[in-house]
Amino acid sequence: MAAVLAAAPLLLVAGDALLLGEDGPFFELFARSEEFESGQLFGLGSFALAAAAVVAFAVGTPLSVVAAVTAVFTLTGGRVGAAVAIARGRGTFASMLAFVLAAIAWGATGTVAAGFVADGTPFGSFTPTQIGFFPAAGAVTAALLRDMFGGRDAPLILVSVAVVVWLCANIAPTVPLTRFVVGVIATTLLGYVAYGLGTASIAGMLTGMLLALFAVVLGGYGWFALLVTFFGLGALASKFRYDDKADRGIAEANDGARGSGNVLANSAVALAAVVGYAATVGPEPTLAAAFRLAFAGSVATALADTFSSEFGGLFDNPRLITTLGTVEPGTDGAITWQGELFGLTGAGLIAGLAALGFGLDAPTTGLVVVGGLVGMTADSLLGATLEGGRVGNQTVNFLATLSGGVTAGVLFVLV
Repeated sequence: MAAVLAAAPLLLVAGDALLLGEDGPFFELFARSEEFESGQLFGLGSFALAAAAVVAFAVGTPLSVVAAVTAVFTLTGGRVGAAVAIARGRGTFASMLAFVLAAIAWGATGTVAAGFVADGTPFGSFTPTQIGFFPAAGAVTAALLRDMFGGRDAPLILVSVAVVVWLCANIAPTVPLTRFVVGVIATTLLGYVAYGLGTASIAGMLTGMLLALFAVVLGGYGWFALLVTFFGLGALASKFRYDDKADRGIAEANDGARGSGNVLANSAVALAAVVGYAATVGPEPTLAAAFRLAFAGSVATALADTFSSEFGGLFDNPRLITTLGTVEPGTDGAITWQGELFGLTGAGLIAGLAALGFGLDAPTTGLVVVGGLVGMTADSLLGATLEGGRVGNQTVNFLATLSGGVTAGVLFVLV
């Protein structure tokens, strides 16, 4: 009965959206272009039904009520913000920004309200950082998925946002509010610069912002610095002598602008590592330290591989890593000795920053370099043996960063 009562208001919204005709400002505000013909708000209706399911499921289950309420408030606020921006004739980027800002503001309201209902205190059991972090993570996740779904509010988005907020609530990071604010400002500015310079698409920008936000809140400034260094230098490397690389058939697509798939393939392991660190830093300090090395090793792999391919690919006479025979530029698994040196430079750069940001000693810093080199080599081996026919480049990048991260983390535990 409690689940039905909790979901009832959302079911009423769904019925209103799906059954009532096209009349009034409510329809004008939420209708998509194709819905003016049908006279039904299918997008809003499906969203409300999904919200009702999430809220009903949250009552009395591990998926907390706070996660469900925050997710619903976040998407509701974001949808209204985007609709207002579009109604005023704003472009794609401006409407996306309006979605994120409104989603964060309204999502924070939902977090506070749910916390108050839960234990009767003004902010519940949450700190100001958590009240901002939960909806911020949900808002950027929602904006990314909306971009991938072509601006539609697919029910999967609501479920995904609820899961993200639930994960954040269970980790419940206790970090200073200033670090969260600095992280939000820095990720927003860097995302805007990346999009403005054409080094990332909107989806790529949002993915990078989400990863950077998790890094600074769940890890710290050192984690954030490593990830941003990879994003920045990797983007610049992709743009370096782009026309020459295009002539050789080795240039990144979309004029070097990285999409969400590319960003995730290179950073998913780092994201998993920072979440693992946040979940174990108190009860399992050794495991947490291993996750920290895995993070650095995966990022070192990503930058080493990027430098190796983007700079090394400009040199002649590349050789296939499995046979050392000369092959054409752009061949999967091809390497040059210059590229290997550039890759070593990239891994060393990340290792040096990790030493400063994490306070690593010399032997531990060396493990980061080893992880980066192992991952870079794995990328070439996978490219020569699997890429093209069986798997794509993004899968190879993911497996390479996984091998680099695991190598650094395991060696830390063993050594």
